[in-house]
Amino acid sequence: MEFAELVKQRYSVRGYQSTPVEEEKLNQVLEAARLAPTAVNRQPFQLIVVHTEGREADMQRIYHREWFLSAPLVICACAVRAEGWTRADGKDYTDVDVAIVVDHLTLAAADLGLGTCWVGSFDRDAVIDVLKLPAEAEPLVILPIGYAADPPRPKERKPLAELVRYKHW
Repeated sequence: MEFAELVKQRYSVRGYQSTPVEEEKLNQVLEAARLAPTAVNRQPFQLIVVHTEGREADMQRIYHREWFLSAPLVICACAVRAEGWTRADGKDYTDVDVAIVVDHLTLAAADLGLGTCWVGSFDRDAVIDVLKLPAEAEPLVILPIGYAADPPRPKERKPLAELVRYKHW
């Protein structure tokens, strides 16, 4: 798919088919994440892939939405701040790096016909417990992934004129 079309087609899926995600497609999505650029190439992230079948109670603890349980896979993107890069003024770029990784992941998934939904409003303590995260791993994004069962919705975005400025503010 052409990139411009891919960006238009990708949406937040909130309903998934029970069809499993093929291992080859999962590996392609994970490879796209691995290749994402990060500050100073530190790659301060870890991705945890969870096959959800039989783990519905755990998934419900993580995020309390019925549609979330329909995804055959969930990927947790974790920041590892000790491995990240910090700018001279103290700005930690780890969150930016993880966001780039997740964006690569979501676009790769869409290109392969898979749906995703960027979830940030999850129960952090439940994620740490269920996924047995070590202290140095901070869960930033939970990403259900699978074949979409819900139809795409029209994208409502501000016009460019409200978002872009030239020469100065």
